[in-house]
Amino acid sequence: MPSARPYVYADGNVHQRKAHALLPFLQSQSQNTLTKLYSKPSSCLSIFRLLDPISRQLIMNLLWLESAIPASTMQAWVTREGKPVYTEALATLTKLHIFPNSAIKLAVVPTFKTSFRQAITGGGTSGSFGVPSEKDDKRSDVDIEFLDVFALERWETILHYMVSSGSGQNPTKPSVRVLFLLQRSGLMTTVGQGPLQITSAGFQFLLHSPHEQLWELLLQYLHLTEERQMDLVDVLGFLFMLSTMELGREYSTERLSKTQTAMLEDLVDYGLIWRRKPSSKGFHPTRLATTLTSSSPPLPSSIGNRSGPQEGFIVLETNYRIYAYTDNPLQTAILNLFVSLKYRFPNLVVGAITRDSVKKALLNGISADQIISYLMSHAHPQMRKNVRLRSCNPLLPVTVQDQIRLWELEKNRLKSQEGYLYTSFASQADYDFVLNYAKELGVVLWENPVKRCFFGSLDGHANIRGFIERRTGAG
Repeated sequence: MPSARPYVYADGNVHQRKAHALLPFLQSQSQNTLTKLYSKPSSCLSIFRLLDPISRQLIMNLLWLESAIPASTMQAWVTREGKPVYTEALATLTKLHIFPNSAIKLAVVPTFKTSFRQAITGGGTSGSFGVPSEKDDKRSDVDIEFLDVFALERWETILHYMVSSGSGQNPTKPSVRVLFLLQRSGLMTTVGQGPLQITSAGFQFLLHSPHEQLWELLLQYLHLTEERQMDLVDVLGFLFMLSTMELGREYSTERLSKTQTAMLEDLVDYGLIWRRKPSSKGFHPTRLATTLTSSSPPLPSSIGNRSGPQEGFIVLETNYRIYAYTDNPLQTAILNLFVSLKYRFPNLVVGAITRDSVKKALLNGISADQIISYLMSHAHPQMRKNVRLRSCNPLLPVTVQDQIRLWELEKNRLKSQEGYLYTSFASQADYDFVLNYAKELGVVLWENPVKRCFFGSLDGHANIRGFIERRTGAG
């Protein structure tokens, strides 16, 4: 996952902001690829949204200048405390080829400048932001609520299949294309000839926010473009186009490239778009698509009488008891990964964090910090209110946080390793002779001279056994 990076507000205070997961991928692309991508205004606008505030401010300061300015002029505006953040922002923009690689002059490269100007002023007729379909009364049944239900069902089908794998349940299977992507991304794997099983990375994936989950899968999708002989610029351009479209409006497929047309069915599987049928000349982007590069939630919290993913629904007490105000089965299943559930009511789940429940989560590859982070990000508004009223109070009880970490340390303190115990030596001389030979091989894991025994690794057993047999035979 991307690391946290600092940025500075106008008040001069340094804050932390997590860099978007797509930026390192874009920085790894060639200048030619990025230049082609920047020819589309929708791509420039979307990338601008993904940047940190300092990088965005630098672009806006230079966007309307017709010539480059000395780097020293810009640097004179930066405080001493803000220089590391400013330097990092310049490095990011240079790696993205939005700024030229020059330590003397600063400017926005012409392709990005032209397209981004067009994006924010509304000029041009390139169809970069999609081509709306003509109005048709037959499509009036497709409204925002319908699209939200579709997106939620498709996305939760994927997550339900992951969390239920290996539990004996028979969840609805996603499409073959989705299962292939889950396997290639390392979130699920097969054991022998058996069905797909969730991996340690998959358990960690379930604790991430829907936005992070979506981009984790899309990044793997981008890595497969060359293998599938798809144009990377077209794939990225289409994702960026979707992120700028209007929710609830139908768009035409007529101007899509061959690669983008092939993407339609894939994106239907993930719930990013809805189509009446594969041969339809139009499609509707769902909320999952239109929020790809924004800070808005990709899934609604409720749709009619149905509950979607809740942002703040967990109350954690100092006695390790948890009250989860949700009737969403997926969130209940995720809680069950590290919570011992006791009771279930129509809109409430009650459980407790126990040593055994945390130990089970740790064995599945979920870390203590991930458990704590999930509880914090989904803390009930009342818990946040208590923090605001009493600024010294932490969001989660410190005793619970410390105990979860102690249980993790307890697991890490013990390490099992297969091997052989060598004992019952006839004399101290025999013991020392064999032990020294094993030490020369570097296979001794533990020794006890008082009891004349030692423990050797599995790999060294054949050599030690042969050495003992030769010594016994020679004696």
